[in-house]
Amino acid sequence: MSLSCFSVGWPLAARAQHGARIRRIGVLIPFENENDPQVRELWPAFKQGLRKLGWVEDRNIQFDVHFTTQNIDRIRRGAAEIAASAPDLIYVWSNPGLAAIKQATQTIPVVFVLVSDPVGSGLVTNLARPGGNITGFQNFETAIGGKWLELLKEIAPHVRRVAVVYGRGRFRVYGG
Repeated sequence: MSLSCFSVGWPLAARAQHGARIRRIGVLIPFENENDPQVRELWPAFKQGLRKLGWVEDRNIQFDVHFTTQNIDRIRRGAAEIAASAPDLIYVWSNPGLAAIKQATQTIPVVFVLVSDPVGSGLVTNLARPGGNITGFQNFETAIGGKWLELLKEIAPHVRRVAVVYGRGRFRVYGG
């Protein structure tokens, strides 16, 4: 083993040693269960990314996952339960989930994904410095929609009307 591999791998091995404190992540997912196609795609990718960083489930990290569907009462209840359990971090999907978590805690670190326009929604102050205990990634920059239309106009100058249809895992723009 080369010295460079050893020096890169050593900190991860040290963090992952048996007997080290297991970190807990509360997870709020607005789908029915782990069989939802979007969950089956995104959840394993998230856990794989953590594994690459040396965080292995049931060795040095534990997840407390709450599937809430889109029901706002279940989302609020799940957020309250997660916050009450005082995890080391909260990982939340969706605008309603982030809004519920924001109400439930101002101290536990929160990372959000799959959130649309978190600034415009009032969930964070800005993306560069979101402030408080919340940070994350929005779906896409809504302001880029104008750029998409500019590109469409360049590609197909005869197009006069455009409709955008969005659905689970699919985004299509139709022009006519």
